[in-house]
Amino acid sequence: MLAHQILVPMDFTPVSDVAMDHAFVVGKAFNSIIHILHIVPTKNQVSEGRMRLQALEETLRGKYGGELRFELRIGNIFDDIDDVAAERGANLVIMGTHGLRGMQFITGGRALRIITSCSTPVIVTQEKGIGENGYDDILVPLDLHQDTKQKLSIVAEMARYFDGRVHIFSPAEDDEFLRNQLLRNIEFAKEYFDEQGIEYTVKISEHRSGAFVKDVIRYGAAIDVDLISIMNLHEKSLMGIIGQSYEQQIITNEAQIPVLVMNPIETRVIRNSVFAR
Repeated sequence: MLAHQILVPMDFTPVSDVAMDHAFVVGKAFNSIIHILHIVPTKNQVSEGRMRLQALEETLRGKYGGELRFELRIGNIFDDIDDVAAERGANLVIMGTHGLRGMQFITGGRALRIITSCSTPVIVTQEKGIGENGYDDILVPLDLHQDTKQKLSIVAEMARYFDGRVHIFSPAEDDEFLRNQLLRNIEFAKEYFDEQGIEYTVKISEHRSGAFVKDVIRYGAAIDVDLISIMNLHEKSLMGIIGQSYEQQIITNEAQIPVLVMNPIETRVIRNSVFAR
């Protein structure tokens, strides 16, 4: 089996430093090779970019027990992250974002644009750091969309490596047909986590799908989860809100909880594991 690979886009801002810290903790759990990528828009910035990467390499020497690799590219961050992830065989991208109010580099909406085209699962972080125990508690919102079931495999693997717990969270529905569909999705998740030996809890929101986004963030903050896992469903999401997508609201959440985002069709599943290579 090939080594586990993590790609970290680096823009030398505090949020990208936080993303790197997350990568170190995750990388330790998965014995990963971590690729730190800096992209500059023109060849005139190559010299400065290379010096900054070299200085970063000096700073990080000895701080990560696994292998670190540094790469500089001329290009566009929107186009190149997925290309580099594919070229390096990355299993995971960990990327910092500045949220909706940020004016630097990757803001929430732009981060979603990158994620949309990324065939590799992405963990989006803000300013909230990661503890030594990693992702102990993972929140899994389950809606009516069948594609959300695909994320259970990577969530189970995260929970297994960090000896953590999964928290299944679902909206309430008055309509009997929709309620039964949600209950079937919950039962599917419960059976899956039972088979995998993963500890889990189940919570039904007091509100229906229209208010579910705020409920997810509120509940995640209340139980102090370390990670929220969602599928990138775009406008197909039954929980979308006009003017701002469900996904963007989640990844820019005010509680600054890191978010694991996957594209339903493109996520790489090999040997029943999105992390296996």
